[in-house]
Amino acid sequence: MTPVRVLAIQHEDDAGPGFIGERIRALGAHLDVLHPYLGDPVPLTTDGYDGLVVLGGTPGPFDDVAAPWLPDVRRLLATVLAEELPLLGICLGGELLAAVAGGKVDRVDGAPEIGLHSLTPTDAARTDPLFSGLPAAAPAVEWHWEEIVELPPGAVSLCRSERFPHQAFRVGSAAWGTQFHPEVLTDGAAAWARSGAGDLAAARLTVEGVTAAVAAGEPELRRVWGDVAARWVEVVTAARSSRSERG
Repeated sequence: MTPVRVLAIQHEDDAGPGFIGERIRALGAHLDVLHPYLGDPVPLTTDGYDGLVVLGGTPGPFDDVAAPWLPDVRRLLATVLAEELPLLGICLGGELLAAVAGGKVDRVDGAPEIGLHSLTPTDAARTDPLFSGLPAAAPAVEWHWEEIVELPPGAVSLCRSERFPHQAFRVGSAAWGTQFHPEVLTDGAAAWARSGAGDLAAARLTVEGVTAAVAAGEPELRRVWGDVAARWVEVVTAARSSRSERG
């Protein structure tokens, strides 16, 4: 069987697929990364691909002036949802998924959520194809000034944190969104912390403190989100087989 093909949309230089991309490739899938901020056109469809990953970035989901490719991404997400192609939206990608499906995204009220935080799975996560293996307290790297304040109609909540109730969710049978960054480990967090030292200081955080916390949590971050990435690739593979059987 030929490897499944996954398309990822990256919004900024320092916000690539990271650890999730590493795991997707290690599991034998083919991953193409699109860079619309460098001029790559966003396709109208995902023809030729078996799954879609939409990554994070500093724009909000409707910041079309700062990121003029976002309307095309929203249209693609609507198509993917209608076709039930497996989708993983991360941070901005999760916010775009929520907005396209009828939810609400807004600026965080107060300080942003930055660094290593703990997530609590919901009861629904126990039977979710991706999140069923999560521990009672799952570590996650957060870095967001926007938040999903309302889930789309019919969406299933899968994780929450102390401040933010919609950290992970599922829309339909094959689309997942996260507010956090499962793709970010120590190196990525350290780079973001250095480039955003002023933002950290405003939130009463330090570059050293944020980096050290993520470094201490990295073994568990790898285990937890590596498993979720593997489960997502399984979903992508099963969905392709199902489509092939239907002809």
